[in-house]
Amino acid sequence: MASADWTYLNDGLDIATVDRGVTAGIDRPPGGGNFLFAFNSLAAVEGAVALFANLADFAPMAKGASIRGCIQRGPGGGPTGFSPFFFLSCQGNSVNDTAYLLGLSDDDPHRIVLRKGMVVAGIPDSEGPGALLASGESFAQGTWLHLRLDVIVNDNGDVVLKVFRNDLDAHALGTPPDWQPVSGMAELRPRFASAVLRTRPSGSRPVSSLRSEAVVIDDHLGINSGSQPLTSGRGGFGVAVKDVTRRAFFDHVELFRQL
Repeated sequence: MASADWTYLNDGLDIATVDRGVTAGIDRPPGGGNFLFAFNSLAAVEGAVALFANLADFAPMAKGASIRGCIQRGPGGGPTGFSPFFFLSCQGNSVNDTAYLLGLSDDDPHRIVLRKGMVVAGIPDSEGPGALLASGESFAQGTWLHLRLDVIVNDNGDVVLKVFRNDLDAHALGTPPDWQPVSGMAELRPRFASAVLRTRPSGSRPVSSLRSEAVVIDDHLGINSGSQPLTSGRGGFGVAVKDVTRRAFFDHVELFRQL
């Protein structure tokens, strides 16, 4: 997608507070191209900046989606005070809206975390409010991670959330990724009964074949996450910040919608 295919969510921090844009001045992930997208906070202000895909049938998407991309908590003024993320099923066009977020927690070292909540909050920590999954493995600042979040809307209204990681050292960008479950990713909320995993989401393989993966069922009764599932919405990427000189980098972002 080109730069014109992305629009900033409303109510985000302005460019005087968080600079942003395409740059060749940062080392790309293995196999990356000539440029990446970067954020750099310029003031100690709390908030978020995020972009969503504005293409027809994507803003919003009528059902679920899949987003994949490379993400890094870049070196800067400190190891905490910021969290980069991908998001899907954002309920509106504001950072104050709710979405599913997959990103890097505001911890040192950080973890890969799946969270349901307002975009503006980002990923506050690995076990904070709204956290659904957290990786067992932690990572140092400056580590590139190639992540994937699938949001599949079942016919009965349940939403299946799946998280994967591609090892960039073994499968660099430009080669077919090898999507594997995130090592040690543990559920932080009760999981729906195993019988539900045998349902078939529209346009996908049976969920029962996903039993070895990091999976959460956001059930239509609102039991597992404490709120109703998000069955449609916008997708994109962004960063939440709390301090100055916090930097986040993105590359090779791909977005697919469920048919």
